Amino acid sequence: MELRKEILAASYKEQILSVAGWIGSDPKRFARLMQLFLEDEYRVVQRSAWIISLVAEKHPELMTPHLPEMVARMETGGLPSAVKRNVLRVLQDMTLPPDLHGPVMNACFQYLEDPREMIAIKAFAMTILSNLAVAYPDIKNEIRILLEDLLEHDPSPGIRSRAQKVMKSIG
Repeated sequence: MELRKEILAASYKEQILSVAGWIGSDPKRFARLMQLFLEDEYRVVQRSAWIISLVAEKHPELMTPHLPEMVARMETGGLPSAVKRNVLRVLQDMTLPPDLHGPVMNACFQYLEDPREMIAIKAFAMTILSNLAVAYPDIKNEIRILLEDLLEHDPSPGIRSRAQKVMKSIG
């Protein structure tokens, strides 16, 4: 399969699911997908991010060797919202190696503090920070302050629901 061509042609969910199915649990195919995600044009990157999230849901072990690259991608300025959303969706369910905790934490705090950031991105960032608070209990107060501010200034149902869950989990 010519992966880039298929990704560009995949404009419907069924096509995206087909590409994700073709990748399956194959580490070499997944590595090709990651290369496109990290190096290609906007549309390819955006669709690759969606496929990555679908594959990682079924085969999270494929993500492990690529986590440093994914985290580095998060630190890139001007990243499309779809990419951030899908990267965070994957990371919220991953056990991150300790050397990535700092960069992931920083990115998630930045996303929560940005009033222009999309609700889904903030929701995933909340979950990731909640997960990291287990290892770093000293960030719980900062998370609480940010969530209280979010609830005051952006009381959308998505923010409210996720913030309440995170507040319960961090105590």
